[in-house]
Amino acid sequence: MEGGSGGPVGERTGSSSGATYALRHNRPCNHEDIIFCIDIDRQSQADMKVTGAKGRPITRLDAIKQAILLFLHAKLRMNPNHRFAFSALSHSASWIRREFSGDVDLALSALRSISADLSYDQADLSQLFKMAAYEGRRCRAQSRILRVILIYCRSSVQPEFHWPEGQKLFTLDVLYLHDKPSPDNCPQKVYDTLVDALEHVGEHEGYIFESGGGLTRVLFKQMCLLLSHPQQRCSQEDLDIPKSVTKKVPVTEGHPVKEEETPHGSNQ
Repeated sequence: MEGGSGGPVGERTGSSSGATYALRHNRPCNHEDIIFCIDIDRQSQADMKVTGAKGRPITRLDAIKQAILLFLHAKLRMNPNHRFAFSALSHSASWIRREFSGDVDLALSALRSISADLSYDQADLSQLFKMAAYEGRRCRAQSRILRVILIYCRSSVQPEFHWPEGQKLFTLDVLYLHDKPSPDNCPQKVYDTLVDALEHVGEHEGYIFESGGGLTRVLFKQMCLLLSHPQQRCSQEDLDIPKSVTKKVPVTEGHPVKEEETPHGSNQ
C-alpha cells in the first residue's frame, strides 16, 4: 500500500456497531520517478524458452518490454502520481525518453523504439549514475524520490562504474538475464559487479534478481517484486515472496508425515 496517512495500527474509529481500523504509516512514502535503463546489446535478442503467437520466438527484449508494461499498469493502479522515463545502455547510457510521465501510451512508444542490433564490449554505468543523480536532486526539490531499474543481459561483459563514495541520490534495482555459465562467459562475475554497484549508489534498499533459465514467468515475477516502494520494502534477504506451497497432510496416530508428502513450490 502506498501513500496516505493513518493512526496507530488497530486504532478504532466510528461507533461500536460500525467500527473501522486505520493502519499507521511508519514513515512517509513519496511519489516515485523511475528511470528504466534497458540493455541494448545483441545478447538482449537471445530467445526465451517460450514462443508467441503462431510459434514466433520471444526474445529477452520482447519479454522485457512486456514485463515493463505490466509494471507500469500495476504501479499506476497503486498510485497514479508515479512517473517514468526511459534510457538505453550500449557502451554507456543515453536517454530514450527523458521527460517523466505517467502516460502509458508515451511509455509504449518509447519501448517500441528500442532495438538491440549491435554488440558492445564495454558497459560503463557511470553516465547512467550521472543522469540519475541530476534527476535525483530535482526529485528531492519536488518531494519525490528517484529510482533506476537497470535490466542487464550480457553474460560476458562486466559492467564498470566510477562514482564518489557516499553520494547516494537515488535507489538502484537490477534485473539480470544471462546465459548459463560456460568457458566463454562469466555471469557470476557480472552479477557480483552489479551487486557492488547497487550497494555503492543506493539511497534506499535496492533489489537485484537474476535469471539464467530463459523463463518469462520468472522475469514477470521478479518485475512484480520491484513494485514495492523503496521507502517501504524490507531488505532483500528477508524477502520470502512467493511463499512455498506445502501440502497439508492430516497427522494421525501411527502415521507420521513423510518428507515427500510436503512438496515445496519452485522458485525458478
